[in-house]
Amino acid sequence: MDTRLLLISHASTAAMRAGRFPADDPLDARGLAEAGAACAPLSIPDNAAIFVSPAVCARDTASALGVAATVHEGLADMDYGLWRGRRLADLAVEAPQELAAWTHDPDAAAHGGESFTQLVKRVGQWLDALDNALSEEPRNAQNIVAITHAPVIRAVIVHALGASPAVFPRIEIAPLAMVELRRSRRGWAWWPASQ
Repeated sequence: MDTRLLLISHASTAAMRAGRFPADDPLDARGLAEAGAACAPLSIPDNAAIFVSPAVCARDTASALGVAATVHEGLADMDYGLWRGRRLADLAVEAPQELAAWTHDPDAAAHGGESFTQLVKRVGQWLDALDNALSEEPRNAQNIVAITHAPVIRAVIVHALGASPAVFPRIEIAPLAMVELRRSRRGWAWWPASQ
């Protein structure tokens, strides 16, 4: 039987809507309302193993979705270093070359934090550990849910499909977006998210 991994991006935060890099922001009333509205059509099997990023916004999203989730450090957001909490528009003026490099080069980390290539490696370790656990004991959870961040979901997709980290800017993940991956004997495959 295939293993279903449902990745859910956390609800929007005020910082996201203001064009700021995340700084462990909680969900505001709007984000909580969005997450609450998303839970109605969401169907999570009773036997699902549910994991969540340690970030407040991800844990708030899990709570608003009405699910009990286990915090997993492997799902932590990208480390934005000195850019945490900074506005993208300000950086476009103050550090245009560094910002341009970061948005186009998966190895760039001018902010002193994590490059996308490093994020793919870190998140890949989480996915590989999950994959190994499933290989050793095929009867382990067949339905897995991870509530996390858009960059982490991008990294999971890149790693699972064996793609180059250079494709990361071409993968769009909106707040509360759902991405489904399924693991079979052939490995991981990207499926249309079913609710």
